[in-house]
Amino acid sequence: MPEHDHPAGQVRPNVIRDGCLIADSWLWPTGDARDADAACPPDAPGYVVTPENWVACRDQYRVRRHPIAICLSPDAEPQCLLAPGATVIDPTGIAMIAIDFPVYTDGRGYSIAQLLRHQLGWTGELRAVGDVMIDTVHYLARCGFNSFAIKPGHDPEAALLALATFSSSYQRSYGPASR
Repeated sequence: MPEHDHPAGQVRPNVIRDGCLIADSWLWPTGDARDADAACPPDAPGYVVTPENWVACRDQYRVRRHPIAICLSPDAEPQCLLAPGATVIDPTGIAMIAIDFPVYTDGRGYSIAQLLRHQLGWTGELRAVGDVMIDTVHYLARCGFNSFAIKPGHDPEAALLALATFSSSYQRSYGPASR
C-alpha cells in the first residue's frame, strides 16, 4: 500500500480509521512474496505480513514488543490461518487485520469481515485495502470494517463523509454499539 505525498513532501492522510483521517504508517510487503513469507521482520512498529508469514512465525510474533498486521487475500480462510484449533482469534501479537479488495466488485472480503467479527471474535482494527472507493466505504463499515485505505485518486475526505450516507438501514450491521 503506497503512501501518497503532498507536493510539500508531507504524507497525505489516505486512511480512515475510526472516523478520522490518518496517514498510513504501516510497512507493506514488497518484492518476492516467498521472501516475505520466510523471514520475520524486525521487532519494530508497523510491519504488515502475509498469512503464510504469520503461520510460519506466529510464536515469535506473539512474544514481540511490537505487534504486526496481517493482510488477507479475498480467498483466505481466516479460521484456518488465525484461529487454528480454536473458536476465536487470539489477538496476541496482532495489531490489525487487513483484507485486500483486488477489484471493488469482489465481495468475498465482506464475507471475511463478517466471519472475523461475528464468528471469530475479532474486535481489533479491520482495514479494507486495495480497490476501496468512496461509494463502498459505507457498506464496508456495515460489515465490520473500521479502517479504510482509500484508493489513490479518490478523495479521502469525501469517503469520510460517505460513511454517514444513510441514516437508517434494514439489515443488522456490525458497529461500535455491538462490540
